[in-house]
Amino acid sequence: MKPYIYLRALKHAEHTVFCVEDGQKTYYDPQFNRQVAYSSGQQVKRSILQTLADCLGEPLAPVTFNYNITKNKELENKEPWSPCDPNYVDQLLGGWMRAGDGPTKKRRSPLSISSMRPLHPLLAGVEKENLTFDRSDRPDAHPVNVRMGDKTLSEGEIEAFLEENNRTLPRRNWIPENKRTTGLFVYDIAIDLRTLFCVSTNQHEPEISKEMIEQLKEKGWVESENVFGKCLVLPKEKRDRIIPALAKALINWRITSNQARTFSLMETLAVAISDNANTLPAAIRAKLIDDGEKPKAKPIVDENAGADVYVTLPCAGYVVTEVESAEALQEAESKLIEMMNAFDYENQI
Repeated sequence: MKPYIYLRALKHAEHTVFCVEDGQKTYYDPQFNRQVAYSSGQQVKRSILQTLADCLGEPLAPVTFNYNITKNKELENKEPWSPCDPNYVDQLLGGWMRAGDGPTKKRRSPLSISSMRPLHPLLAGVEKENLTFDRSDRPDAHPVNVRMGDKTLSEGEIEAFLEENNRTLPRRNWIPENKRTTGLFVYDIAIDLRTLFCVSTNQHEPEISKEMIEQLKEKGWVESENVFGKCLVLPKEKRDRIIPALAKALINWRITSNQARTFSLMETLAVAISDNANTLPAAIRAKLIDDGEKPKAKPIVDENAGADVYVTLPCAGYVVTEVESAEALQEAESKLIEMMNAFDYENQI
């Protein structure tokens, strides 16, 4: 039994942003001297788990937020607690870490997820724009407040201040240097089938408590053993429900936290699946072309590189291909389901 499944997917993003806290996240590519956009592996993972929970119609696990009250009566933010409960699908597949209330419990996620970054630095760009919040068309309908310290000025005081200082108060706010990105992006995922549906019962470095072990046994979890030691395995009927939803989530997720700002479909263009990680970079890659003036990059999707490759219809607009199909993503999901179902979770040793 091959213990790993590897997946690479190519997405197209159009004039969008992957982060709302501080504009578009970027990093510097030293070879091509460019700032390029990315979405962190943590953000990709959260998007996948949210899509998975939505497909199953289940909530994400509740997280406990902890605060201390300091001597100055201020709230001090402490580390949140995960429930460490594999009955929640995002805990089972996303892992957890909990410290500060007894023995530390941690479970490494069976999904190793890369950042989503450009297929090649020359195949994605970052642009800046100035945005406005503008209500200047109806000044009578949108009042203006002016405060001087703790005092709110009256309308007469505002007018006197403007006249004295030769100023105006437009009902318009400028939001400068907002970044957006457009281009072709890839992400990689490795699925560790040995721990995908297995929870360790080792109490020297515990994943779960003794009480949780007994609860899981009562719910039908199967006692077994893998290369990491004794474990409990999720019952087959529950695996059969999760596997199709996981296959769909791994391919069809999209970043949703930015949608109020600049929506992009972030459509999946191509997917490569294999049990050999070395075949993925060849299946979906870019080729550098020197035309004598400045270097260019050409995106390539290669179905003969050793991986199973699935190409969607929109991909033909960005990559030269003759194998695009309207059923590509459904076929990719079926391949993932087949590979996950083929693994013998109960009898690994």
